[in-house]
Amino acid sequence: MALTATVYHLRIELSDVDRGVYEALDLRPARHPSETMRYLLLRTLAYCLCYEDGIAFSKGLFVTDEPAVWTREGDGRITRWVDIGRPAIDRLHRASKLGARVAVFTTDAVDLLRREAVGAKLHRGDQVEVWTLDGALLDALDAQVDRNTALTVVHTDGQLYVTVNGKTLEGAVTVRPLVEPEA
Repeated sequence: MALTATVYHLRIELSDVDRGVYEALDLRPARHPSETMRYLLLRTLAYCLCYEDGIAFSKGLFVTDEPAVWTREGDGRITRWVDIGRPAIDRLHRASKLGARVAVFTTDAVDLLRREAVGAKLHRGDQVEVWTLDGALLDALDAQVDRNTALTVVHTDGQLYVTVNGKTLEGAVTVRPLVEPEA
């Protein structure tokens, strides 16, 4: 018998001060049996930090040619492609041809991703954003989040503050291009 996904109900008060985005989100991401809680939390925070009208979780793990999070136009064009972890460079090459904006959210793979991108065939590599979140923040969140959780997420000045169960957790957020632009 195949295992089924577990649906989480996450109510998030989002204040992305850096972008001027303030929203009340009612999310129900499904966690695939092979997905770690850390991965689910990272893609949920990616959703928050990239929030815009039309953003959605894709089928992700179930459909390998889709990102974890995306924004699409009514005609199906992808306007934002968001991957999690350490996607292959050829996947990012394809994504940057399909999507107007491409981002990767990771906790520790930024240097490895950047080394792999050097000399690789990568369309608009200097426009692919690599967001690095503090892994300790995700680990602390893992201990606090259950299937029905309310969170407050505040992003300001390169810091992420997440309040859950009366505890405020914090960690750094950095954003860098995958490939440094040529001078």
